[in-house]
Amino acid sequence: MEYTQLGRTGLKVSRLVLGTMNFGPQTDEDTSHAIMDAALDAGLNFFDTANVYGWGENKGRTESIIGSWFAKGDGRRDRTVLATKVYANMAADGDAWPNHDKLSALNIRRAVEASLKRLGTEYIDVYQFHHIDRSTPFEEIWQAVDVLIQQGKILYAGSSNFPGYKIAQANETAARRGSVGLVSEQCLYNLSERRAEMEVIPAAQEYGLGVIPWSPLHGGLLGGVLKKEAEGKRRTEGRAAATLADPAARAKIQAYEDLLDKHGLEPGETALAWLLTRPGVTGPIVGPRTPEQLASALRALEVELSEEVLSGLDEIFPGPGPSPEAFAW
Repeated sequence: MEYTQLGRTGLKVSRLVLGTMNFGPQTDEDTSHAIMDAALDAGLNFFDTANVYGWGENKGRTESIIGSWFAKGDGRRDRTVLATKVYANMAADGDAWPNHDKLSALNIRRAVEASLKRLGTEYIDVYQFHHIDRSTPFEEIWQAVDVLIQQGKILYAGSSNFPGYKIAQANETAARRGSVGLVSEQCLYNLSERRAEMEVIPAAQEYGLGVIPWSPLHGGLLGGVLKKEAEGKRRTEGRAAATLADPAARAKIQAYEDLLDKHGLEPGETALAWLLTRPGVTGPIVGPRTPEQLASALRALEVELSEEVLSGLDEIFPGPGPSPEAFAW
């Protein structure tokens, strides 16, 4: 396993991040535990979750599954860099009261305590804001975060789905307060969706945030979807199905799979390996439903992409270009 610093921090994390969103809704507790054990055995130490995972009436279920895994002991918690998120309304459906969501100091305090209880741990390594809160000033957010850091309940703060200007605003406000500020940004970023290169990733690099891409296969679109569809191994659905309904987009995916087939490369592993070549990227989030999917993701660490393949990928999926040149001159 390769390790790197998380942004400007001294925290060492694996180049792949274990996403846990499927634990509970898609993957039962025993299998989830087996996946986490396999991840640690492979040296993957960075686990990502969110308080809302489990969804619907089961919000919080994923954190509870991780908590029961930590409770097995054997150094599981000590070896894990744990990241979770706050923003979504955690009240039972139909019972949502004001202040049960977003990033007020009150909800941050409430949400941290609830996550710690579900996770069965005394601290969270990276506490992430799942979305921007247009109603709460960063002065209030950092006040709440600073108290939690002083109490030892969280160590670092990160963002998720922030635009570049909010990353700048958050960290400029933190600097005025003498606070550490954001150390990571979790954003949608993959070969098919490269808009983060325009503003988000440059802002993250400027302020020393590690970039953690989510949906690296773009809902399965970059995982060999057309070949699997032709072989009857997968029924296309969700984001992939919506994209493939466009003939031009379908042609791009076909060109992508043809390029990789020519070079003897697996699509899913290549999509992850490409992200590992990108400036500013700490590591993409992989969200396996089975141990076999985890094993496939780990193989991406061994994939070396030639200049010919990288150039071919850029031709098929060109990035937006730097800002402001991408939209000005």
